[in-house]
Amino acid sequence: MKIILYASIALIAVSFFILVIYIARTLTVLQETIRRLTATIDHLDKEVQGITTETTQLLKKTNALADDVQKKVEGLDSLVHAVSDVSATVQSFNRSLRQFSSAVTTKVETHREKMVKVMQWGNAFIEIWEKWRERKQKKTKEVVLDGKE
Repeated sequence: MKIILYASIALIAVSFFILVIYIARTLTVLQETIRRLTATIDHLDKEVQGITTETTQLLKKTNALADDVQKKVEGLDSLVHAVSDVSATVQSFNRSLRQFSSAVTTKVETHREKMVKVMQWGNAFIEIWEKWRERKQKKTKEVVLDGKE
């Protein structure tokens, strides 16, 4: 019975030795994996720092560009107000011109008959004057012809 006890103890010792070797190999592989993971994390940390620096520079440039655009928009704002004022002035001028035109049209309509009469009298006067001038020229020609004959 002692042999079985010694054999059992020897088997337990060999099993424990094999377990210790397996755990040691597993821990060695785990150590290598952790070392690689640490190197990868260090590399990622450097990359993130580089990206952060570039992002900060890009953000500064974007802010400068936004400020420049804002200044230019403010400059255009005064131009838009000036164009708006010109538009209002033109509209006011058009309104005044329409009112003047309407007033003139109204006056012409109310005095149309008088204007027609004045034009008729003017035409009659021109006809009389032309006839008078023709007669005068005829008389002048007759005098000149009589004087030469």
